[in-house]
Amino acid sequence: MGDANLHRSSAPAGHRPEQLSERDQRVLVFEREWWTHVGAKEQAIREQFGLPAARYYQIVSALVDSPAALAFDPMLIRRLQRMRDTRTAARSARLLPPGE
Repeated sequence: MGDANLHRSSAPAGHRPEQLSERDQRVLVFEREWWTHVGAKEQAIREQFGLPAARYYQIVSALVDSPAALAFDPMLIRRLQRMRDTRTAARSARLLPPGE
């Protein structure tokens, strides 16, 4: 039984789970495996997707909060969420005055 059948069977009758687009699936696969590419990540992003790095990261950011992305690759999404939370906490710590 495939993952799609597992998710479908747990959904209420008549409810169709949110689906990821082919592009979003490719972005997640790339994000999981980008370190295997030779060269800079930004260059690989341009070659793979024809997007500037800033746009690619906007897409990744949106996917991190997507239930469909979480269902597609739970380990990757949780890792990306932890990385985002760590960056947010570090940014907040830099903004607070010393002693607070």
